[in-house]
Amino acid sequence: MHEALLYEKLEDQRVRCNLCAHRCIIGEGKFGVCKVRRNEGGKLITWVYGRAISQHVDPVEKKPLYHFYPDSTAFSVATPGCNFQCDWCQNADIAQMPRERGYILGDTVAPETVVANAKRSGSRSIAYTYTEPTIFYEYAYDCSRLAHKEDIANIYVTNGYMTPEMLEHYTPYLDAANVDLKAFRKQTYQHYIGATLQPVLDSLIKMKQLGIWVEVTTLVVPGVNDDPEELRDIAKFIMTELDSATPWHLSRFHPTYKMSENTPTSVPALRAAKEIGLEAGMKFVYLGNTAEDSSTYCPQCNELLIQRTGYYTTRRGMENGKCRACGTEIEGVWE
Repeated sequence: MHEALLYEKLEDQRVRCNLCAHRCIIGEGKFGVCKVRRNEGGKLITWVYGRAISQHVDPVEKKPLYHFYPDSTAFSVATPGCNFQCDWCQNADIAQMPRERGYILGDTVAPETVVANAKRSGSRSIAYTYTEPTIFYEYAYDCSRLAHKEDIANIYVTNGYMTPEMLEHYTPYLDAANVDLKAFRKQTYQHYIGATLQPVLDSLIKMKQLGIWVEVTTLVVPGVNDDPEELRDIAKFIMTELDSATPWHLSRFHPTYKMSENTPTSVPALRAAKEIGLEAGMKFVYLGNTAEDSSTYCPQCNELLIQRTGYYTTRRGMENGKCRACGTEIEGVWE
């Protein structure tokens, strides 16, 4: 049990949580939407502080982050819980555990231990991932502060549904984020996810303003968000509100959770989505959950810069953040 950050006390022992965009008003003895933050006697308490449900060493490309210390590893950690209820949740067994099972599992792992494990593994970064890291923000925040003292970067793999206050509070310690932009229609967020679109867009813009390295992922779900016009709208948003060098990852949907009977995304559909991004002027569009080429090429001369085969990554034509062939600077965070 750990007192939460970013909340305010109201009348009648109610509290308002200002961590995520739901901004839940929570009565005494009740939980917020995430089911891991509870009002106890007029104090907001996080029930998942230090409750690590998963710890792994992953390639940073698995997050996916392709322009942030490529060919390095990220020590990845999660607690149970999420503030979304996506019908296609890829990690429903842990993300939806508090909501659907009514309990919280996980080993007690102190922030100092997380950072020590990351350092011991030789990881360049710590990724707060698998579930939604915003719901275990206090834990991630304490890990992040310690990580920076050891020159270890911090990554959020997130649905982007945090508040501006949370991002401003986290700014000194958050280095990179992959934001899951699940759709570009508010009806989709309302129907399939239990949220709204605008706060996610606001978070992306805010992260960019704060100097956080941002990459965007869209899981292309047939019949849900694969309309070409919607994909063009996403590409246009990234181009105009972020920039043309922001990597866009288009991932293949595999049937799971409440959509286990649905059709997986076809590879030709993914290729067509990639063409939409490139035609819009995006420099870096990648396909995920497929055997398609995911290498990085110079947007100026098409020189192979970073070759990727699965999660095996090799730098080829790039040095000091520039293309060796033509000298074009390649946007990203490189050693």
